[in-house]
Amino acid sequence: MNPKIKLAVAASLSTLALSGCYVAVAPDGKPYMYPPGVVPVPVATAPTSASPAGSQPSSSLPMVLTVRLYPANELATQTGIVTGTVTNMMTGKGRFELNYRGEVLTGEATRVANDERRGVASAYSPTGAFMSCDYQMNNPRQGAGTCTFSNGARYQVHIGS
Repeated sequence: MNPKIKLAVAASLSTLALSGCYVAVAPDGKPYMYPPGVVPVPVATAPTSASPAGSQPSSSLPMVLTVRLYPANELATQTGIVTGTVTNMMTGKGRFELNYRGEVLTGEATRVANDERRGVASAYSPTGAFMSCDYQMNNPRQGAGTCTFSNGARYQVHIGS
């Protein structure tokens, strides 16, 4: 075989070997199909003391969900619908981010103790704007609630698709 072809094949195989493809698998062994608007984000977690010696770290699948806020008072109608994202870490915690009136607010969402469906979210911008939300999840991919901003604007929030 031509040495140039051997080199090209070797480079291609090493590239393929180093590239990764991640497919989520449901408990029945079939590939998991996520609904529209849900993006799985693989995150490696450290092995626990309960993990067998030499085992690979487990992987959880956080989901990035779309968040839509609809005006619920006159002040909010001046801005209209606001969109953002929440990354459900599947641990009772999440990362929250949205753009409100040209400012990026970031924060977290946390489930309320003793009620795995209810939660609160808070976000803050570097200029001092903030918001707080109360919500309830119907399942890990969908929920609803209310959000109030530091300027008094109130919104109904819809989480997920």
